[in-house]
Amino acid sequence: MGDIPERVRKILASKFDVEAAKLVPETSFKDDLGADSLDTVELAMAFEKEFGIEISDEDVEAIATVGDAERFVAKAL
Repeated sequence: MGDIPERVRKILASKFDVEAAKLVPETSFKDDLGADSLDTVELAMAFEKEFGIEISDEDVEAIATVGDAERFVAKAL
């Protein structure tokens, strides 16, 4: 997966003001980072911009953890 995890975690660290090193695949956007539905949409847009991919509304709802985001991006590329 190359640098995908690093890039995903950099986006999350910036958005939620946390250290990227503390983000693990099991980190939940909602439960651990306090993300609401607007945050989730903004994250999807950031991932789309960073990786040049498209994320459908259904996929946004399915991406709930750091690992989910990393796997989705890797599969989309």
